[in-house]
Amino acid sequence: MEFVDRLLICADCGGEFVFTAGEQLFFLDKQFKNDPKRCKPCKSRRSAQVAGATGAGPAAAGISRTETRTTCSECGIETTVPFKPTQGRPVLCRQCFKNKRPVAAPGAEAATANGSAAPDAHAAAPLSAPPAEQMQKPADVSAIAAAQASPAA
Repeated sequence: MEFVDRLLICADCGGEFVFTAGEQLFFLDKQFKNDPKRCKPCKSRRSAQVAGATGAGPAAAGISRTETRTTCSECGIETTVPFKPTQGRPVLCRQCFKNKRPVAAPGAEAATANGSAAPDAHAAAPLSAPPAEQMQKPADVSAIAAAQASPAA
């Protein structure tokens, strides 16, 4: 079966949009019976409205989270975890899990949030100087490669 691009009318905005041959093949593979009714902008706008109105995530979709009662491997208190534990792997309560997580530089989160690096005691000075190759600008890469290729005097 050969597919050709088709023009369809959007049910929301009334504009024309192309139902490509590739999309038609995808619909056939997924065994969808009906052609799309909305153009991509209207479809994304509609899905954003539906997600915003009902909330997002598995609970909004009607899927309940699995809560399993177990004992923390660190402190021994009884807790619930949102997964089914596997044998041979330690299970931690929320507090022990937070304590075990590697501490990222607190300034790193702030730097990504506001675009500037905040001063931080942990990130004050590097432990060792980076290799000279890493300190060069990307434009100088060819000069570095040429210097490494030439015999040292």
